[in-house]
Amino acid sequence: MDIKRALTRRKLLISLAVVSFLSACQDAPVAPPEAPNYQSVSSSELIAESSYSYAQEFSGTIRAGNTTGVGFELAGKINALTVDSGDSVVEGQLLAQLDTRLLQAEKNELLASLAQNKADLDLATATLNRSLELKKQGYVSEQQLDELKGQLNSLLAAKSRFNAAIQSNQLKIEKSDLLAPFNGTISKRSHNLGEVIALGSPVFTLIQHHNVQAYIGVPIAVSSTLTTGQQVDLRVRNKRYQANIAGIGAQLDPVTRTVELRVTLPSDADVINGELSYFAYQHAIDTAGYWVPISALTDGIRGLWNIYVLTQDGEQRFRIERRDVEIIYTAKDKAFINGAIKANEAYVDQGLHKLVAGQIVTRQTNLATR
Repeated sequence: MDIKRALTRRKLLISLAVVSFLSACQDAPVAPPEAPNYQSVSSSELIAESSYSYAQEFSGTIRAGNTTGVGFELAGKINALTVDSGDSVVEGQLLAQLDTRLLQAEKNELLASLAQNKADLDLATATLNRSLELKKQGYVSEQQLDELKGQLNSLLAAKSRFNAAIQSNQLKIEKSDLLAPFNGTISKRSHNLGEVIALGSPVFTLIQHHNVQAYIGVPIAVSSTLTTGQQVDLRVRNKRYQANIAGIGAQLDPVTRTVELRVTLPSDADVINGELSYFAYQHAIDTAGYWVPISALTDGIRGLWNIYVLTQDGEQRFRIERRDVEIIYTAKDKAFINGAIKANEAYVDQGLHKLVAGQIVTRQTNLATR
């Protein structure tokens, strides 16, 4: 009887415990479901353009206004060299001298001949004057007078010849001094002291720094858009200059198939003869499209590219759509594109490798790319 009563009491306690547990569960509040955490993406808006600027760069060579091989007008032995490579010179400065000893000896001989001529001329003049006095007295015939006059005229002609020879000799002596024809810098010395040089052989190469120009070959399509006097951008090393087109060639180079531009640099341009120069040419191409950063593009199929466009999918939520586009032109980190897109559409401008088409995202707006 006691066992039966104990079992009944145990069952009652278990029932009460179950009822209490169920009541506690019903009274506890239910936690709401967590809100989805959407990825935030960087975005910009597409801005329509009617054209794009097509940039090209053409190379050329710097040339000084005058680059002259300076040499003697005479053959001879170099007796002195007063300058060398790298020296700056001014117009009229002595650069070199030839040995003039033979010319000096020739001059002395001519001067002696001229002195002899003067003595003969004085004697002939005196003889003629005396003969004219004797003619009045009938002691000299006309033939004798004619002979004396002919002799005097011959001596006068010889005097003129000697004077001309002396003048020529003096000019040769003067031309044995090589003078700078203009201000500039000696870029090269071609002969040495004591060397016998031929007529006209250049001793120095002299560069004039005034009127420095760049000679640049460009295609006919480019040269036809340029005009003489037009201001253009020129780069030499890392320096940029505002230069002017001095001339446009009228002949096509048979090897490079280009037309030569002659571009004048500013007078204070820090350039060296022979170094490279670069002409920056920009031309507007009339084609509609949109500028976007390269980071906004991903590989597509059939040679196309893709851009991720954002479409509204609720309040502050956007769905990613993959659109096919074509790259028309690239410039550094930007691309000019067109395709299945339209103006003012929002697109993802970076981080495409973390996204997939159809993904829901939130938008972080950036300035539009131009």
